[in-house]
Order: sequence, then C-alpha cells, then structure tokens
Amino acid sequence: MASKKNRPSTEVNAGSMADIAFLLLIFFLVTTTMANDKGIAMLLPPKPDPNQPPPEVKENDRNIFKIQANSKDLLLVEDEPLTDVEELKPMIKEFILNFGRPSEDAMMVYNDLPAPMKSFVSAYGRRKDSSDGPDKAIVSFKADRGTSYELYITVLDEVNAAYNEVYGERIGKTAQEFLQLDQKDPEQKKLYDQARSGMPRAISIAEPTKIGG
Repeated sequence: MASKKNRPSTEVNAGSMADIAFLLLIFFLVTTTMANDKGIAMLLPPKPDPNQPPPEVKENDRNIFKIQANSKDLLLVEDEPLTDVEELKPMIKEFILNFGRPSEDAMMVYNDLPAPMKSFVSAYGRRKDSSDGPDKAIVSFKADRGTSYELYITVLDEVNAAYNEVYGERIGKTAQEFLQLDQKDPEQKKLYDQARSGMPRAISIAEPTKIGG
C-alpha cells in the first residue's frame, strides 16, 4: 500500500488569488463604460450687462417670440392661447425667416437663400411687427414650476425642429440630413456652417416661475 506521505497534495495554492482579483478589478474599471446623466444640452444666453442700457421695449418685443407654459400645461404663445403644440414649428419658422427691418447682415442672409425660401419670405416674412431679421430673432420659453416634463420637452423639440428645418432647407436638405452632417468632414462642415451663417439658434430658456393656472 502506498504511503500517504507520497500522495500529491489536494490543496489549491491561493497565494496569488489576491493578485489575480486585483488585476481583474483594474481590468473592469478600465474597460467599463460609465453611464452619464442625461439632460438637455442647451446653451443659455449670457446675463445682461448691468452697465448697458436696456433695449427699447417695442424693439425687444418684436424680436422675441414668447412661449409660456403654466402649471396646467396650457400654452400661451405671443400672448395668445395655443391648444395644439404642433402648430409651434411653422409659427417659429415664420418668425425666424421674417425680414421686417433687416440689417445689412440680414440682407446678406436673404440674398443667400434658395429660391423657395425667398418665395416663402415674400409671402410670410415681411411683417413689421415681427422679427427684424434672422440675426435678431430670439425664441423665449418660460415654464411654470408645475409644468409637466413631457410638455417642456415637446416644446423644446418643436423649437429646435423649426431651426433644423430652416437650416436644412437653406442648403437643400431635410432637417434630418442637416443633423447628420459630419462636422469632422471638411465638405460637410462647410455645408453646416453655410446653413447656420447669420442665423443663430437663439433660444432663451427662462428660469421656471410660478405663473399660475
């Protein structure tokens, strides 16, 4: 009978297990993608300079397209009730493409527009009580603290969709095609810049207040 002393040991050498576990931990930390918090990417306008005099009320009014939402999710657009949020996009497009009192820069924008957009401006974009030009147009959105998140996002989607359609039409593309332009590609970046030249995406989001019902 073989002696027990000659039998191989059945114990597992665990001396290096701690090192292996440490290396695996480092590996997963390096390769794992951490989830980022989702939010609304929006560049807010800078605070007004207190040393500068405020603009005239009438001029300020006509260059600002005002959207308000109350705690009952009711919309007030340009001081008028609006029941269908989908009507926002065409209204904003008319506001952006209005040339009521165009500056020289705005006229350069107009001259650069394709024929269909010039026809649109001729039909809808010569109002003196609307924006002076695309370079002055600002869309302002103010919500109530009780406004639902769904309406808040829907309104912002409509506002951005209006800008994207204008940008796309300016270079003969759809809004989706404009959004898919690769700015790392020189030719596509040139188209992107051409679409937005003289037409800033001027969206002002005011801090929510208690507007009421």
